[in-house]
Amino acid sequence: MKKKINILIAVILLLLTAFFIKVGFLSSGDKKQNSKEKVQKKVDAFIVTPSSLISEITVTGALAAYDEVELKNEVAGRVVKLNLPEGKFVRKGTLLVKLYDDDLQATLKKLDSQLAIQKRIYQRQSELIKVSGISQTDYDQTILQLNTIKAEIAEQKALIRKTEVQAPFDGTIGLRNISIGAVVSSSTLLATIRTSNKIKLDFYVPEKYGSEITTGMMVDFTMFNDNKLYHATVIATEQGIDSATRNLKVRALITTPSKELIPGSFANIQLKFGENTHALMIPTQAIIPQEGDKMVIVAREGKAHFVKIKTGIRKSSKIEVTEGLEPIDTIITSGLLFLKEKSKLSYFTITK
Repeated sequence: MKKKINILIAVILLLLTAFFIKVGFLSSGDKKQNSKEKVQKKVDAFIVTPSSLISEITVTGALAAYDEVELKNEVAGRVVKLNLPEGKFVRKGTLLVKLYDDDLQATLKKLDSQLAIQKRIYQRQSELIKVSGISQTDYDQTILQLNTIKAEIAEQKALIRKTEVQAPFDGTIGLRNISIGAVVSSSTLLATIRTSNKIKLDFYVPEKYGSEITTGMMVDFTMFNDNKLYHATVIATEQGIDSATRNLKVRALITTPSKELIPGSFANIQLKFGENTHALMIPTQAIIPQEGDKMVIVAREGKAHFVKIKTGIRKSSKIEVTEGLEPIDTIITSGLLFLKEKSKLSYFTITK
């Protein structure tokens, strides 16, 4: 019996020994494997090399008539004459709208009669003053009355002119909003008038490109529903950056007028600022955004190093690096979340 117990104990000890040996072997294997994985990080890399980069941006803008005015009368009244040919060209000074002014005309005639009488009195007294036939005070009073009537006539003519709406410049009339006989106020929109031979293009550029915009600069643009290329010349810029948007407003004059160019339409403007033949372009996925900064991982001596960079122009899949990298630097483009500073990189795949 005792012999059986000893044999049982020996078997149990052998089984336990075999179990611990196996566990130890697996643990050792896992450690070796983890250690191997820790060293060998398979990643993709990109070699930074200088390339040609045309500095250009695309912004949106809007077309506008070079001159455009909403036609409104200065005083309230009833329309007695209407000359607003919709869609037609009119010359500067053309009478477009006339309001009722019979009462003003009657007052003007009365003042003209008073002026004629006062002039005759003045002429007689001018002869009398030479021979001391009238006092200087009476003569001065006559001159005062004469000048007063002239001033009242000028005021009356100004009131009559306010009953007329004339074309402020050569242009095309839009759609009229009134009919003859309508009673209008000073806030009533009668119609609009726009220049038809000149169209301007207004757009905004980011602050950092403001110094690149110069008077006389040529810009190309397309309409939202057409790929046809049009041209314009910069004529002026706003002398200051908008504090809200940090953009600079630019105005250009279109040099290729066309019936497709309608004021108010949106346009896509292409701005070219020159070519940089030594630009450092890297894939956008290589950038690690940080709070207020941007970083990339550079492979140096088989280890990962985090480097702060500054970027410039962005293309479809690449972005320009202006500071932080040098030509021939190798940057990591994949597995960025699993790398730390000085992580070992045993091998990687070069991408283009």
